[in-house]
Amino acid sequence: MVRRGEYNYFIHPITDGVPIVEPALLREVCGGMLKMLDLNGVDKIVVVEAMGIHIGSVLSTMTDIPMTIMRKRVYNLPGEIAVHQTTGYSKGELYLNGIGKGDRVVIVDDVISTGGTMRALLQALKIAGAEVVDVCFAIQRGDPDIGRPYKSLVKIEVMKKVRVVERHL
Repeated sequence: MVRRGEYNYFIHPITDGVPIVEPALLREVCGGMLKMLDLNGVDKIVVVEAMGIHIGSVLSTMTDIPMTIMRKRVYNLPGEIAVHQTTGYSKGELYLNGIGKGDRVVIVDDVISTGGTMRALLQALKIAGAEVVDVCFAIQRGDPDIGRPYKSLVKIEVMKKVRVVERHL
């Protein structure tokens, strides 16, 4: 755990890619998400740069569902949607491409802590006209409100150390 201003930030291979991401851990996370997610009729998997990419890539490969990445950098592609993101430790713009009106999507990500990134992504998907079928996180910190239900593999609390308080699988 490290401090970022007033925020206790925890470090884990799934959420930060350090020290390394073991294949067995990634398989376990993605296998758990496959058991929890409703993938019926889903057109695309949506992830957020950077740490959702490895999870989404494995799920995309396992399901043959294409993946798109909400980026932290503008590409100025036709139809690009920009939204503002505020989390417990950062602020900035996020950019969504590759989603069209009527697309049925699932969102997967490494962690939800404050919900700021997810609220921004959900806003962008609403602007795009997509239908969000399901949302799943590897790790849930607390009970952030994102305006819709979501799933997680584990729920943690972060005080002086990280403690798993619920396992959802």
